[in-house]
Amino acid sequence: MTDRAVRVVLADDQELIRTALSMVMAELDDLEVVGEAADGTEAVRLTAELAPDVVVMDIRMPGMDGIEATRRITASGSDARVVVLTTFDDDDHVYGALRAGASGFLVKDMGLDDIIGAVRVVAAGDALIAPSVTRRLIHDFAARPEPAVGRRELTGITDREREVLTLVGSGLSNTEIAAELCISVATAKTYLTRLLTKLDARDRVQLVILAYEAGLVSVRPR
Repeated sequence: MTDRAVRVVLADDQELIRTALSMVMAELDDLEVVGEAADGTEAVRLTAELAPDVVVMDIRMPGMDGIEATRRITASGSDARVVVLTTFDDDDHVYGALRAGASGFLVKDMGLDDIIGAVRVVAAGDALIAPSVTRRLIHDFAARPEPAVGRRELTGITDREREVLTLVGSGLSNTEIAAELCISVATAKTYLTRLLTKLDARDRVQLVILAYEAGLVSVRPR
């Protein structure tokens, strides 16, 4: 990242949400709202025209929904990173959004400060899934039919890297992975970087999905 402000497109059919986020970001030096969209079609168009760094994307919108819009943006080769916006308890499309290429997701009842922080995290190149949320996603994944089509085969990674991937998929943070494997946090980060490269994964979110699809994740009752 350079010193310039992070360019953001807000895509949500609720004007109140767009306005609230836009007003907060207008007061910040490091974030700039460059466009607002009320549906997925407009979000795709604005992303192509304005080249934002981050698109905050609602899932449920009229016409083209956020999942299809995310798929089109990521498939276009855009450098924009998409963060989906959802009501987690109600929305059963989060997994689809992540598979479409989203770098994470925000929950609509999060505080504005948390949402702003999340945009910064994603703009910096990281994924936005907290360990506790990852664990909940994994439980939801287990109840869905999509991965049953076939297990993903993982090749080219070492046994230790497979261990690390399993722990990432189970929702452990780097600190927790280090403690579990009796290694340093720096070493855990190194393994994570290697996995991202070897598996051609964009971020931690994709590693979680890969771990699940490869059958590495052990789902425990809540």
